[in-house]
Amino acid sequence: MFVIGVIAACLAAVAYGMSTVLRALGARRVAMTARDEGTESRHTNAAGGPSLHSTTSTFMDPAFILGTLLVVIGFAGGALAARFLPLFLSQTIVSANLVVTALLGTIMLSIALHLRDWVAIWLVVLSLCLLGLAAEKHTGGGESAIFHWELFVATLILCAFALFGVYRLGKHAAIVGGAMAGLLFGMIAIAVRVLDGVQPTFDPVVLLRDPAAWTIAVAGAVGFFVQTVALQIGAVNGVTAVLVVGETAGPSLVGVLFLGDAAKPGLEWLAIVGFAGAVVGAVLVAWYGAGDPDHFGEAPPMKGGWRRGRETESESRSESAS
Repeated sequence: MFVIGVIAACLAAVAYGMSTVLRALGARRVAMTARDEGTESRHTNAAGGPSLHSTTSTFMDPAFILGTLLVVIGFAGGALAARFLPLFLSQTIVSANLVVTALLGTIMLSIALHLRDWVAIWLVVLSLCLLGLAAEKHTGGGESAIFHWELFVATLILCAFALFGVYRLGKHAAIVGGAMAGLLFGMIAIAVRVLDGVQPTFDPVVLLRDPAAWTIAVAGAVGFFVQTVALQIGAVNGVTAVLVVGETAGPSLVGVLFLGDAAKPGLEWLAIVGFAGAVVGAVLVAWYGAGDPDHFGEAPPMKGGWRRGRETESESRSESAS
């Protein structure tokens, strides 16, 4: 079961990474179409962020639809991983979709990666390897019935904050939206882990009565919507990075504190190092990739040094002259 869980988590990481890039491509196409048709005003709200009309138009883009189908595949893989692996391992492997997003973004979205980006990406990959070596090959358990209700109520609160943030913070809502989407996707992983009516025998009546099943439905719908809005107003790498931090850190802590997940005896320190490295690497990718979305290919390129920023016209001329 451990090997099946790892394979499922890797499948989810690839599917989610491809999905993010395809949906970002859909958002770019909608923005370009709006500019060409002179209808930009219909695609922004009073706070300067995307309007509901803009988000709906993005949902209809072919690339976005294909990306949505990949979300379903990613969800299936992530659900299997959450049942068979400790959450701190399954969610961290799934968070490797950040690497897939960054690599595909260079091809499909013409996003340039600098040395600092590669360092951060490889920090995530190596940290995942450490975490895999340290993880125990069985999951815990013992959650109480009240835990399912607490999970559902917490999800409703997160949904309210997420929807408020993406539509009230304007152009600055991308990082908040990405983080909230990550926390909601993390709630899905926790809910799948504790879901009743699945084992030892499948019982649809018990499953539908379980608040954890309601959590999956609500968190999945709102998280998907919020991530789409964030991709419309923020850079894809930055949004994805804070998303994977949210979907990794939250479930991992819940799994260790409440669900009995653990590392191998004597390797707890390695699990901590691996987990911390993965989170730090994702934060670095978020920091360096959290610029404005360049839907039209008109923004100056990002600087390649360790300080975040874009090249000015004078800098570009001096570099080309040298």
